[in-house]
Amino acid sequence: MDTTKRRALGKGLEELFNNEQLDFNKMEETIVNTTPKEEIIEINLNELRSNPYQPRKVFDEEKLKELSDSIKEHGVFQPIIVKRSIKGYEIIAGERRVKASQMAGLETIPAIVRDFSDSEMMEIALLENLQRENLNSIEEATAYKKLLDTLNVTQEELAKRLGKSRSHITNMIGLLNLPDEVKNLINEDKISMSHARILSKIEDKEKIDEFVDMILNDNINVRQMEELARNDTVEKVHKVNRKNVENEYSYLEDELSEKLGTRVKVKKNRVEITFTNNSDLNRILEIMNLSD
Repeated sequence: MDTTKRRALGKGLEELFNNEQLDFNKMEETIVNTTPKEEIIEINLNELRSNPYQPRKVFDEEKLKELSDSIKEHGVFQPIIVKRSIKGYEIIAGERRVKASQMAGLETIPAIVRDFSDSEMMEIALLENLQRENLNSIEEATAYKKLLDTLNVTQEELAKRLGKSRSHITNMIGLLNLPDEVKNLINEDKISMSHARILSKIEDKEKIDEFVDMILNDNINVRQMEELARNDTVEKVHKVNRKNVENEYSYLEDELSEKLGTRVKVKKNRVEITFTNNSDLNRILEIMNLSD
């Protein structure tokens, strides 16, 4: 192997991500394109185990079946990426391909062996799920919390690296403070993220239960709930952001920011949506169903 290839294979995560925004697809493409074909090996599926930092615990069976049918017909289109462990290999990227290959009755799968640290494996697992198949809200929040603790970065730094707004990271992590029964309702899509964000700022368990009842039985909307949460008679409520309290569109700014994962301002008959680069803009356009 020439020195150029060897250097490429030895790149750390920062170089693979161009030391800026983390993009799983570009990272995987870089690894695959810089790995000589002779170094892509066939590994027995029974030698593989999940990335211990994989935040997704439940996989969509219907989508796995579709991928399995494709693999039966065309084979595995792209090698998975693994790390050698004491017994066999840990999956760094490609767990869905592994599960679908098992469903398809395969015995082996093409793989690239790379050496990543635990923190890098955690970051990669989160990225693959966030950028390819969204986690549910609680899985996503848990993954953000683990990244903050393991990588020792601030919420601002993590938001920048993942192409998210800081408010999105903050709001998601706040969900982890909610009672388990409320988290379950969020996972079941019975409580919206906008409602959940307000609930997460309330310390009084009885008040949370009262608001949950309003959401489920009275169909209280986000703006009504936000106004109730701001009421000074509500005990032990973390103050909902009052910086824009006199702006009649503050609730809409919060909802749009949460939906788009970036800072949004509504003022003087116009809407301002912040994006960091072209990749971030494309992400926002896709959410708005405006991409080509």
